[in-house]
Amino acid sequence: MEARELALKIVNDIEGKGAYANIVLSRELSRHRLTDQDRRFTTELVYGTTKAGGTLDWLLSHYSSRPLEKVNPTIRNILRIGMYQLFFLTKVPPSAACNEAVNLAKKFGHAGTVKFVNAVLRNAARSPEKATYPDPQDEPVRYLSLKYFHPEWLVTLWLERWGFAECEKLLRINNETPPLCLRTNTLKISREELLRRLETEGAKCEASNWTPEGIICVEHPALANLPSLKDGLMQVQDESSMLVSHVLAPQPGEFIIDACGAPGGKSTHIAALMNNRGRLLSTDLYDHKLKLTEENAKRLGITMLETQALDATTLHLRYAGQADRVLVDAPCSGLGVLRRKPDSRWRKNQAMLRDLPVLQLAILESAAECVKPDGILVYSTCTTEPEENEQVVEEFLRRHPGYSLEPVGSYLPGERKDRMLQLWPHVDGVDGFFIARMKRNK
Repeated sequence: MEARELALKIVNDIEGKGAYANIVLSRELSRHRLTDQDRRFTTELVYGTTKAGGTLDWLLSHYSSRPLEKVNPTIRNILRIGMYQLFFLTKVPPSAACNEAVNLAKKFGHAGTVKFVNAVLRNAARSPEKATYPDPQDEPVRYLSLKYFHPEWLVTLWLERWGFAECEKLLRINNETPPLCLRTNTLKISREELLRRLETEGAKCEASNWTPEGIICVEHPALANLPSLKDGLMQVQDESSMLVSHVLAPQPGEFIIDACGAPGGKSTHIAALMNNRGRLLSTDLYDHKLKLTEENAKRLGITMLETQALDATTLHLRYAGQADRVLVDAPCSGLGVLRRKPDSRWRKNQAMLRDLPVLQLAILESAAECVKPDGILVYSTCTTEPEENEQVVEEFLRRHPGYSLEPVGSYLPGERKDRMLQLWPHVDGVDGFFIARMKRNK
């Protein structure tokens, strides 16, 4: 299947079936034999069209007399993919973008839709100046939303919090393609040895400056084809996510609970830091997610990890006062990892910032009851919002005077002075992450 047709199929699944972009893209790429160039092009079309959805519809409104909601969904997506190439992919000739869209319309439409697609895209290719972004002085929210492909409610929130310049930087980096980050499985290999091996497998990599196990892949062949991944020598995990287990600082022989552990990135990292010795319980609400944890553990050669399906708000009913350390990597809005999940920005809403902290605090309170005296409780999220981060920790400490905050910076590779750690994509060059460490004193 040709790259544009495959991209159309995937975009249809995302919009029509609610499929997650990264999951359906990975599945479809594994089913079709594509060159590396076509894999990259398909990925760019899917992720770009998905990210820019609202802006593409706004652009189309300048060239189509027909309301988009009255256009067949497949034809609408053909137009979106075509417009994305015309306005945002400078290396694609306009003639190719138009011609290939027309060919797709011939395959999935009728004579009338073929003429419609041809007219709209050639009009856009001839007169791109007809679509001009709003003035940032007069309409800053609409300007930033359209130019950087983010929902207006989120732009409004960040604009009020950070001001125009910082907000624009964050929006811009959320649209950049993040590097592939890998964690060395130190149970099997050293980072230096893995770097040499990855080079022989056709990957261009460098050591992370954030963590001793981290590797950044600048260029690489299809991930699924890397023997080092199949052999369990590494795990895909962002640098900021790797920091969480270092802050937890688990020790061999201890009993550790990872309260929201699936799909197992942090759980398996904890196991490696414990030299695969001790007891590690990784829990999650859903069995199918725990199976991913188990598969990762098996591939990585981890034998100490056990899984259990349960509601993290009830953790204390089974494990009160038993654990040396507990990690709560809480369910969150995920606003720190938008660059890795191009469709997720359109699945979020502002109500999350009201509702999620209630759940996050409930999980944290249950987990806290599982910690032994002098034990450690770590709270982390992959979001940037204070309602889910500092405010949750501060409310927890207000309710639980037996816990005290320990400065996170002391436990990071490359010591910092942070009391609680908030990382930002546009400032730190890693996924947006929050980490707090607390000690149970009694």
